[in-house]
Amino acid sequence: MIENLSGLHETVNYRQNTQMRLYNNDEAENYPPHWHTPFELIMPTENTYRVVCGGKEFLLNEGDVILICPGIVHELYAPPKGTRIIFQPEITSLAFRDIDVIAQVISPAVLITNESHPEIHGPIREQMLAIRDEYMSGMLYMESSIYSRFLDILVRVGRDYSENAQRAIDATANKQKEYVDKITAICNYINEHYSEDLTLETAAEKVGFSKYHFTRLFKQVTNVSFYKYLSQKRIAHAKELLISGNYSIMEVAYLSGFSSHGSFTRMFRQVTGVSPNEFRKMYDGWKMMQ
Repeated sequence: MIENLSGLHETVNYRQNTQMRLYNNDEAENYPPHWHTPFELIMPTENTYRVVCGGKEFLLNEGDVILICPGIVHELYAPPKGTRIIFQPEITSLAFRDIDVIAQVISPAVLITNESHPEIHGPIREQMLAIRDEYMSGMLYMESSIYSRFLDILVRVGRDYSENAQRAIDATANKQKEYVDKITAICNYINEHYSEDLTLETAAEKVGFSKYHFTRLFKQVTNVSFYKYLSQKRIAHAKELLISGNYSIMEVAYLSGFSSHGSFTRMFRQVTGVSPNEFRKMYDGWKMMQ
């Protein structure tokens, strides 16, 4: 099948007065590493076929279609018996920017199977059969008809890729919303239970995350760490209790969720810049001036 090979470069012998070549190939012959300027589309119609391309091996079953991009080195391995369509359309004369974009997306090759691409596999398989029949017929406008089918294949592949990419983006967005909802829920829980014995581990467990994943997500959503958020809620409540004047400093500490007078004082000073006692005196002094 390879008629002109110089090193790795194959010069494709196109059908007369066209820019394409198609083989209804049944040769039990392997083809060494080579590359060429046209695309190459291969579809087994009987038995399997093996393609090595871009350092990856593809096993094609009957009806599977592989698209190999121009300029890509590939090898072909045939079983003892079998038939396959091998179609090589030149695209340099097609001045469509979209073709370059699709080629970049699928490079070096893409295998279209019913499992991997269920939405487009059937139509592409039918187009390959139609291209073969059109090529063999030699009817008037055969080349234009075949190129229109080839472009349809490229469009289907390009759109399928774009839709899959968009679904991945949407899935990420949905997952992000799920994360935000869970962090919002835990914030509401903190707002109601800040005076209790809350830990990072228990909060993470409530939303079903590991503590490391929870730590990262909490900071990402709230812009503060879990413990800073919790401490701020506790200190805000402590300020209200201090202002009321009904509780001692020790009582305020425990009612606000702190395990000791010392830890309460350290955190209060860290957040407000003054000690609890100084804060109470400042408020009492301000109230007397009113």
